[in-house]
Amino acid sequence: MWSNISGMKSKPSLKELEEEIALIQKKLRAIGPMHPGSVSLQYQVCGKKGCKCQDPTEPRRHGPYSKLFYVHQGKKVCRFIRADCVAQVTARIQAYKTFRKLTDRWIQLSIKHAQAEFFSGRTRQ
Repeated sequence: MWSNISGMKSKPSLKELEEEIALIQKKLRAIGPMHPGSVSLQYQVCGKKGCKCQDPTEPRRHGPYSKLFYVHQGKKVCRFIRADCVAQVTARIQAYKTFRKLTDRWIQLSIKHAQAEFFSGRTRQ
């Protein structure tokens, strides 16, 4: 990502790290509502005798139904989503993935910044 005039990779300066961190912070402020998880399609068996889903030769399950699955604070959660809400939930999941990607990059840059500032022996630029 960082390169000097000769095209070879070089370590970014503290200023460059700080600029990228500031850009990440700006992008994080722009993220709207978010939600962890994933959406999948599920087919269900109702259990009523004589229903098409109970046919012994050609069972046809009910569905598809959209289902949200996520883990929060160590607890697994599954919820069915109304068809008219699937797009909104999917957008929130995408926002969460963006949030995670940006925060992971921020942490990576912060570690590089600390290494350059405190452990490399070079002075602050």
